[in-house]
Amino acid sequence: MNEIGIINQLATALFEARLPKGVLVSHFAVLNHLTRVRDGATPLQLAQAFQVPKTTMTHTLSGLEKRGWVDLRPNPRDKRSKQVWLTDEGRAFRAQAIAALTPELQRIGRDLPDLAQRVLPDLTALRQYLDAARDADLHDAPRETTD
Repeated sequence: MNEIGIINQLATALFEARLPKGVLVSHFAVLNHLTRVRDGATPLQLAQAFQVPKTTMTHTLSGLEKRGWVDLRPNPRDKRSKQVWLTDEGRAFRAQAIAALTPELQRIGRDLPDLAQRVLPDLTALRQYLDAARDADLHDAPRETTD
């Protein structure tokens, strides 16, 4: 786990160095999640997905909204909560961020050609295990009830 933590720190610093000033990997991560998993999630669902307090996610979403990358709309099923939708600008920024990191990823692939193929199955299995353990723990923990 220590090695994974260090790799995460190094990768985060590498990525943030290629993002515009003031934009963090956490901003990209939300845009990426909405693209890959589901547009229209509530702030509470996103906070749970990222395992952060709802106030932290609200702050992140506020920054994304100010940049025009997400749109917060009333939830039609529950008028008290909102849903988060990507804007065209948010999708474009996500694509630009990936493009900015592509040369580094290509360099890693060139310097360590078989690494991802060798370690990805084990890392995927570890992530799935930890996800399942977290989900089991969440069933036992008290939950926030509002979005």
